[in-house]
Amino acid sequence: MGKNQHVVPDSNGGWNVKGEGNSKATAHTNTKAEAEKIARKISKNQGSELFIHGRNGKIQRRDSHGNDPHPPKG
Repeated sequence: MGKNQHVVPDSNGGWNVKGEGNSKATAHTNTKAEAEKIARKISKNQGSELFIHGRNGKIQRRDSHGNDPHPPKG
């Protein structure tokens, strides 16, 4: 099972994609949507969970890409 991926606000502006427990960001983007796209791709590849944080740092949403017994087709 891969590392859970987090989309978090960057203190200098923009958004970061971070693997859980990593001190460095995997990716930095200007928009949250872009960061989500990258994080979702990594999360799906690794079969891990995706956590999307708001500007305040609190988790807004989470998506599981690992243990879904009924994955959508296509």
